[in-house]
Amino acid sequence: MSNSFSSFCDDFYLDMYINTELDLPTGRDTILAFFEKIQKHFPTMGIFYRRENSEYCLEEEHGQNGYRWVSLETDRIGSGIVNPSDFEDAYKQDKVIIDLLPYMLGVSHLDINSLDVSFGMDFEYAGNHDEVIAEALSVYSLNCLSDLPGSKAINFSPTLITSLTEDCRTQARITLESKTSVFEPWKKQETTEEAISLMFTIRQYPSGTEKFDLLKSFERQCRIAEELMAERIIPNIVRPLNSVILQKRMST
Repeated sequence: MSNSFSSFCDDFYLDMYINTELDLPTGRDTILAFFEKIQKHFPTMGIFYRRENSEYCLEEEHGQNGYRWVSLETDRIGSGIVNPSDFEDAYKQDKVIIDLLPYMLGVSHLDINSLDVSFGMDFEYAGNHDEVIAEALSVYSLNCLSDLPGSKAINFSPTLITSLTEDCRTQARITLESKTSVFEPWKKQETTEEAISLMFTIRQYPSGTEKFDLLKSFERQCRIAEELMAERIIPNIVRPLNSVILQKRMST
């Protein structure tokens, strides 16, 4: 399936995070063997490095058309693609990671704390991000002070987590992140080179009554994420956000 969501934003990314109960292996040979195996599947991923928090990363070059990445943290494995051409291309990488976990990192179904599938969008805007988000969402109950003299939003990054099942083990999380600084808001300078970010995540917790099938859950979460993005997130959040950004750009 082609990635139609990219047309609504400046950058689109699809991420997967597998959160574990136990710490992941830290041995040099194990870590290198894991990333070498990934590189065999995706030879263009040639940048390997370690961050200060002992997070290991393997990436492609950051080109204009996007890039792949995989990360290994203390108790989390991450996999993602920035600006994928289609969903299946992104899912293919995630499925490789899922396949490697049992015999490369010793991760079993008992070790899974939760699985996250996330769709992310960046919207470039140099003005006040908080005002844009507040206006786009029309959250009047929270924005009830906006009509006071001199009032303007200087901190508005809403997050909503909702259950999608009665047992609360399947959850959806929506986060809109403003990159406008709230420090010294009286200054006239409000420009930023960073973008407004939207992250939509479907999280699944194991049921506790049956063996957790990581691949089956991943495929189910991807379907849910795609459907809700198209039916709920795009019309109710993304389109209004784009409309406000366009209006503000035209008025400056």
